[in-house]
Amino acid sequence: MYDYDLLVVGSANADLVIDVERRPAAGETVLGGDLAVHPGGKGANQAVAAARLGAGTALLAQVGDDGHGRLLLDSLHAAGVDTVGVLVGGAPTGVALITVDPSGDNSIVVSPGANARLTPADIRAAVSLFLASRVVSAQLEIPLETVVEVVRNLSPDNRFVLNPSPPRPLPTEVLAVCDPLIVNEHEARVILGEACVSEDPADWARLLLAKGPRSVVVTLGAQGALVCDDSGVTRVAPVKVEPVDTTGAGDAFTAALAWRLGTGADLPEAAAYAALVGAAAVTKRGAQQSYPTAEEAEALRRAIPGDAASGRAPGESRRGDA
Repeated sequence: MYDYDLLVVGSANADLVIDVERRPAAGETVLGGDLAVHPGGKGANQAVAAARLGAGTALLAQVGDDGHGRLLLDSLHAAGVDTVGVLVGGAPTGVALITVDPSGDNSIVVSPGANARLTPADIRAAVSLFLASRVVSAQLEIPLETVVEVVRNLSPDNRFVLNPSPPRPLPTEVLAVCDPLIVNEHEARVILGEACVSEDPADWARLLLAKGPRSVVVTLGAQGALVCDDSGVTRVAPVKVEPVDTTGAGDAFTAALAWRLGTGADLPEAAAYAALVGAAAVTKRGAQQSYPTAEEAEALRRAIPGDAASGRAPGESRRGDA
C-alpha cells in the first residue's frame, strides 16, 4: 500500500507574467500589461496538477525563506500536496520571467535560485518518500546530478516519468528507467541531436525509444501527441479548445499522465487523459490556478466531439503505425 500516488521531484518558482502584443526581438523593448505573480515551476506545477485531479501527491523541492516561497507553499497546501519534502532556505526562491502573446504562446526565462541547491544528498535523505510512492516524476529545472540521484534511489516498484525540460543530453542510466520519457518537439530535437535525421515526429519517437527509455511520449501541441513503446507508435488525438495561456500546460499533461499510469491505465489511455487535462489548462490564465479538477476535466470531455475519452478521432484504430 502506497502513501502517495505520485512523488514529484523538481522545481518550484514564482512566475512573473506580463501580457504583450508581441514578444520582443533582440535589442527591442515592448510595452506590456500589468505584472502578475503566480506560483509555478515545473515540479510544483506537476504536484498541484496531480493533486487537483485527486492524486495523493508529495513534492520534493527547495524554496527560499521569502515571500515567493510562502506563495508557493500556500498554493501547494491549498491543492492538498504534502510538502514534507519541501526544503526552505539557502537561496532565494526561483523565479520565471514569462511573456504571453495574444495567441496564448509564451516565452520563459528561469532564474533557478533555490532550485539549484536541491542536491543529491537531499535526495538520499528523502528515500522514505520514494518507498512510499507509486510513481516518481522529475524534470530538469533542478541539477542533472540530482536527477541522476533520483534514479539511483528509485525502489524496484517505482515507475519513473521524466520530462527533460529544459532539454540537455541525458545519461544512459537515466534514459534506461524512463517509462515514459515525455518530450515536446524542441526537446526531442535537442536530445536526439545529430540523430534527428527526420522531420516526422513518429520517427523521433522511434529514435528516442532506441536510446533506451522503456517508453516515449512526444507532445505536439494542437496536433495531439504520439506514444511509443516496443509495440509501436500510437497517435493521440488533440482536444480542440480556444487557448488563452499555454503556461504550464505541459506540466499538467505530465502530471495527469503519470497519475493515470499509476492507476493501471495503459500508455495511450493515460496520454489521452493527459491531453484532456492539458487542454483544460490552456483555457485559463496562469499555471497552477488553471489546472482542472477531475470533475472539470470530465465536463470538458463531455463537451467536445469525437472519442475524447480514448483520445482518438472517430473511427481511428487503437494501435497504428503513425
